[in-house]
Amino acid sequence: MRRLFIALVLAIATLPAHAALFGKSPEKSAAEAAAANMSAATIWIDASWGFRNQGAANSLSKAHNAFAARGYKVVSVEPYIENGDLQGFFVTYQKP
Repeated sequence: MRRLFIALVLAIATLPAHAALFGKSPEKSAAEAAAANMSAATIWIDASWGFRNQGAANSLSKAHNAFAARGYKVVSVEPYIENGDLQGFFVTYQKP
């Protein structure tokens, strides 16, 4: 799991277009990825705000819906845990 996370972070760091999607709403990220005709996009879904279980599930659902509306499918959802606490998820979408 740790190796996958490190590989994901390194991959994101080498692709500035992907990194630009961080810190935005899923709807805006999906729209920008589609407008840039990106074949794949990775975003961050924060789970540290509000309720970790219901809030994170709602945030993931909104992100999945935003990307699905633009033709993307979920490739992976990787949780990021720090000091035993869930911080959020790296979610990767890809156009088939």
